[in-house]
Amino acid sequence: MFSFFRKKTPAPPPVPAEAQTPAVEPAAAPVVAPAVAPVAVPLPAPNAASTPAAVVPPVVAPAAPEPRKGWLDKLKAGLRKTGASIATVFTGTQIDDALYEDLETALLMADTGVKATEHLLADLKKRVKDQKTTDPAAVKALLADAITDLLKPLQKPLVIGEFKPTVIMVAGVNGAGKTTSIGKLTRHLANEGATVLLAAADTFRAAAREQLAVWADRNTVDIITQEGGDPAAVSFDAVTAGRARGRDVVLVDTAGRLPTQLHLMEELRKIKRVVQKADATAPHEVLLVIDGNTGQNALMQVKAFDEALQLTGLVITKLDGTAKGGVLCAIAREKPVPVYFIGVGEKLEDLETFDAREFAQALLA
Repeated sequence: MFSFFRKKTPAPPPVPAEAQTPAVEPAAAPVVAPAVAPVAVPLPAPNAASTPAAVVPPVVAPAAPEPRKGWLDKLKAGLRKTGASIATVFTGTQIDDALYEDLETALLMADTGVKATEHLLADLKKRVKDQKTTDPAAVKALLADAITDLLKPLQKPLVIGEFKPTVIMVAGVNGAGKTTSIGKLTRHLANEGATVLLAAADTFRAAAREQLAVWADRNTVDIITQEGGDPAAVSFDAVTAGRARGRDVVLVDTAGRLPTQLHLMEELRKIKRVVQKADATAPHEVLLVIDGNTGQNALMQVKAFDEALQLTGLVITKLDGTAKGGVLCAIAREKPVPVYFIGVGEKLEDLETFDAREFAQALLA
């Protein structure tokens, strides 16, 4: 069993050409400097007829860049509208009741929710007292610590490999970015060496099959689809095909629907039951894609879909440009379903694994 979505350490860069020892014959590959120690380039033995060679300094491989720095910058930019009102609370000169009242208002406006806001304020006041903090700017750092601790239970990697295929059922309301997120998730899996099979079980929405087929083509993976077919039957066929073809993952795209559409929610339950007939242990993951712009409504969706399907993870999309990013705190306090991924844009690289510390820092940047 192995976990996906932990970035690989980048390979050390090659030694600059001018610092390499001349080869006797053409080399098959560039010389790479080990990252663990400097590499000294040997000099030729001096002789009377030759011109004294210049001393060549040791070649030291530069430190590898932070693998997620680019992502963190995107996350900070995406959460700027959410964090702006919170950050301004700490521009004053003293820590008093007015500061906490302003912070309470800012957190509620960011859709942190009443329960999470009360928890964060109580936790923050205790940290300020314990550390005898007197600088409002320092309180901001303590709030980041409090948010990190609150969100930490949501931080969990998606594990692939315990079952083959690992069957992942994906649900969500129309417009949340469900099918697009499946395409991005497929790319993540493929980059980590997993083989993926897609199931186009969203047979209700016009062009849904075509949209998923485009993602299958971009990622060079197979897709199981039926024109006008029963969603449960498509899912069954996909799980069976995934096992027969030796795929690592089967991703099932289900129809988008509101939790209040009871007949469609029942269709989701049916898909889950039929998948279990194809594989008694499946589905191994049930993910819900939610739009970060919907704020507290996102929390309601998590509760409703969890009741119907027993969710194992969340994908939070469209956090860029929203002022309601605090909803993750509300989810952590009231319905702590793990957040596997968060998205801040439409590009493939704009979907990344969730890290509680990164999110807290970006929120208050």
